This record gives sequence, structure tokens and C-alpha cells, in this order.
Amino acid sequence: MERIWLKSYPEGVPADINPAAYGSLGDFFAASVDRYRDRPAYVSMKRTITYGELDRLSRAFASYLMVATRLPRGARVALTMPNLLQYPVALFGALRAGYVVVNCNPLYSPRELRHQLVDSGAEAIVVLENFAQTLQKAIEGTQVREVIVTGVGDLLGGPRGLLTNFVLRHVRRAVPPWRLPQAVRFNRALAVGRGIKAELPKVEPADLAFLQYTGGTTGVPKGAMLTHRNMIANLQQVAAWVAPVLGPQGETFVTAMPLYHVFALTVNAFVPMMIGADNLLIADPRDIEGFVKALAETPFTVISGVNTLFNALLNNQDFLRLDFSRLHLAVAGGMAVQRAVAEHWKRVTGKPLIEGYGLTETAPIATSNPLTIVDYTGAIGMPMPSTDIAIRDTEGRDVPLGEPGELCIKGPQVMAGYWMKPEETANVMTADGYLRTGDIARIDDRGYVFIVDRQKDMILVSGFNVYPNEIEDVVMTHPGVHEVGAVGVPDPKSGEAVKIVVVRKDAGVTDAEIIAHCRRFLTGYKTPRHVEFRETLPRSPIGKILRRELKDKAAPAEARPKENAEPKSA
Repeated sequence: MERIWLKSYPEGVPADINPAAYGSLGDFFAASVDRYRDRPAYVSMKRTITYGELDRLSRAFASYLMVATRLPRGARVALTMPNLLQYPVALFGALRAGYVVVNCNPLYSPRELRHQLVDSGAEAIVVLENFAQTLQKAIEGTQVREVIVTGVGDLLGGPRGLLTNFVLRHVRRAVPPWRLPQAVRFNRALAVGRGIKAELPKVEPADLAFLQYTGGTTGVPKGAMLTHRNMIANLQQVAAWVAPVLGPQGETFVTAMPLYHVFALTVNAFVPMMIGADNLLIADPRDIEGFVKALAETPFTVISGVNTLFNALLNNQDFLRLDFSRLHLAVAGGMAVQRAVAEHWKRVTGKPLIEGYGLTETAPIATSNPLTIVDYTGAIGMPMPSTDIAIRDTEGRDVPLGEPGELCIKGPQVMAGYWMKPEETANVMTADGYLRTGDIARIDDRGYVFIVDRQKDMILVSGFNVYPNEIEDVVMTHPGVHEVGAVGVPDPKSGEAVKIVVVRKDAGVTDAEIIAHCRRFLTGYKTPRHVEFRETLPRSPIGKILRRELKDKAAPAEARPKENAEPKSA
């Protein structure tokens, strides 16, 4: 496709970037810490470390891995932690030492963790002690031989760190008993590493930086192979995109999304380092009260998250009373932003939600709205510099401009493939080098891309395509609805019918009222036939609503009630 979006690029944003600007993420890190050495880098539980301290700590960790454990270059190092200071120390230490980082969700079950450790061939793991029992149950049969265990308070220092660990272990009993005889404490590893003068290796652009596993909601999780060049390219793309708005003038990022997720990894771990920003780490964003309290104590300028996180904040009264005078950028990704949430956010904060789009396989950012927009656009923006897209039908042919089809992406940020899965890689990569995303999208004549829906989530009603995003957007405009997920359920007449699962703001809202509301905005075949009310909706670790779980647990579809009859909940 011709790059029609270039005419809509913000002033100063180039058409292409240099993916070889740095040879590796280690080179990028070294340049940043030299430039911003005395600035605060991360804040966690009121403890601040500077870029210079991060340099020293991560070098000590790198030395420990290289010399004390004798891990071979290119070995996989798993990280299983929430957003604590230990995460960036271990992350940058492993990358500087030439290892491949395998991010693991701390909430994994033993089965899920074992699969990822076995599949990646990880030889070392850093785990928060709260989840060490899970590792104990998962470690048998893996190649893991080095286990480093940390406590929440380990890098808080002094009495505060000791007290934090004591309370979590003995008062809150948040650390289940575990036994890993080979385990070394994190602070001990750092102490050993400080006494070692190890020369950091030269890492090549084509070397692997991450095995970043996909969510696995539609099958066995796969490790996307992201090279140093992939990551540097995406950082250069983001650098070009944010330059009109962000710079090294003292930004403060809020990091609530888990850094082990690819969206937060780039937006909240690497981008702040690029501009010398401060970074407020939120260990548990599900604790909305604690999260809002931390925001009240921090003059933040940039916040990122997913639609459900922003929605949760907007439903907290203390959040509504915060001072947003310093906020100038709110970035949303990971799932579709709903218009009702975006417009509410703008009313409360005075700033738009800037929606972008990406995948684990694109390291991750592929498109973004300009950071200078003033209102919600409904689009996922335009392709990043040096990125090409195509909208194709099921036969692989380009569709006419404005028509929906599968979004396909080509660029230097696209992964090298799936780890040890050449057939899976061949299934998503086209002969001309495009990644098939599985998302249905359209592009307008300005070059803005609109996601219609996930191909796998599409509902087929009497041969008509129905997209859950559209249904959910309409339902969310009802004042009595807090959250909603839309899925297809079997129907004897139409093949599938639309079902919505709703979390109410107002307990008095009925299914009949919601269906009547939908009829005002949707054609007949799109209107939900079934409504189920729940207290909560199933979510991924970053807060994305898991439609598959809604579908798996959906009750059998009932015949649609007559037009004048009271609809029944499924």
C-alpha cells in the first residue's frame, strides 16, 4: 500500500528511522545512564534510585550472572516479578550481559510457569518470594539451575526494607512457605557481583533480547523472538513520534501496567530512559485506593494503561479530585479504548486518551495516534515511521481503500519468528514479509487505521459479520453500565447470536432496558439477544477483558424473546 498516512504525520516526524542507531539495548542503556546519571530513574514505595545507581546495580547483577553462575552467553534468564525496583535492575543486568530475558507473569499457575520455563530453556530465574512456592512446584523437569529469590523490601534499604519484608511474611502472611535449596537471595547476588570486575560482552543487533510469550488465550503460548534490532527500531520509532511532545525536561511517568507485559516494557521501561524521565512504579494496580494515593503524592506528567484501568480510576471519587495540571499525556494500548471511557477521561483530566496499537510480535508498537490530538478519534492512529501496512482479504489480496480486511504489518520492529516453532511462524508471515495480525481493520483516505475487531472474536449472525467492539461501545454509553463484554453464542436460527455480559453501576438496571438502549443504535441482527449480569469480568494480567472466557462459560443460548416480551437473562 502507498504510504498515504505520511501526509497526516505531525510536523517534524520523519518517514523513516535508523534501526541501527544503537548496536544493542546495552549500548542504548549505557548512553542514557551517562547522559542522565544524577537524575531519579525509578521510585517505588517512596524509595528513589538514580540512573547512576541503576547503572551500578545492573552491572553488579550482570557480573554475578556472568562470573558467579557461569551462565553461557545467550542463556535465557526468566524474570517473575511485579513492578518493583528489582525488575529494572535484573532486566538491564541480564541484557547488558548478553542474556535473553524471558518475562513470566507472577500469577501463573505451576503448570503455566513450567511450560514457559521448559519451552524457553531458561537456565536462571529471578522470582519474588511471594511466588516462590509456585516455582517450587514448577521447577522439576526444567533446565533452571540458578534461582535468585527477592523480597518486596530488598531494595528499599534500611529499616523500611526490613520492616516491609517482615510485615509481608509474618503479619499479612503474603509469602507462602517454599523450599528451593539452590536459591540465592537477590541482595546477596548483588553483593557478590559488586566484588567482580567482569567485562561486558559486545552484543550484536541480531542477537535475541527477549523471548516474549503471547497471552495464550487461543492455544499454547508461543515465544516471540525479539532481537536487539527489533527493540532499538521500535524505540527509534517511538522517539520520532513523541519528540513533538516529550523531551528531557523532567517528565514523570506512572507505571501501573506490569513491566513484564510487552506494552509496558517499551512504553514504561525503555521510553522514560530515552528521555531521562522519572518513573513511579505501581506494584499492585488492582489496589485502586493505594494507586490513587500514590498518584496524589506524585506530580505525574505521563500515564499509560489499558481501557479497564482508566475506567476503574474514573470510578474512584478520590481520583476525580486529583490535580491534573501537570498531566500532558495519557497513552492507552493493550485493548480497544471505548468512546465512553475516552470522553469521560477528557472531561475529568482535560487531556485526551492517545490510543495506539501493537502486538508482542511487533515489539510492540505498530501504529499510534498523533500525541497532539485533542479528542478521541476512534482510530488506532497511523503506522509508525519505517512501517508499512496492508489490508487484505482471506485470499491475501489487498482490499479497496476503506474496506475491512486483515491488518498486515511490515517493519524493522517485526519479530524474527516464534521460538522453536517454524510452522507457526510460517502461518503468520506472508511471502512478501508481512505479519498477519488476525485483526480486522480498515484505513481511511487520511491514512488513519481503524480496528473493526479481532478476527477470532467476530460473531457471524445469519451470514452477517458482527464485531464485539461495536456492541461494547454502544452498551457502555448506557449510564447504568460499568463494564461489558460481548460474545457470540450458538443460535438454532441464525447460527450465532450476540450475548453481552454486563457489570452494572446501578443494580436496578434490567436486561430489557439495555436491549432497548441497543436497539436505538444498532441494526436488528447486531442487537444483543441475551444479557447476563455479573459482579466482575475475567481479565488478563494487564486488565484486558477475556472474551474467550466469557464465551466458554456462557450458558446455552435461548430463543430470542418476542418483541413485546420481557427478555430473560442468559
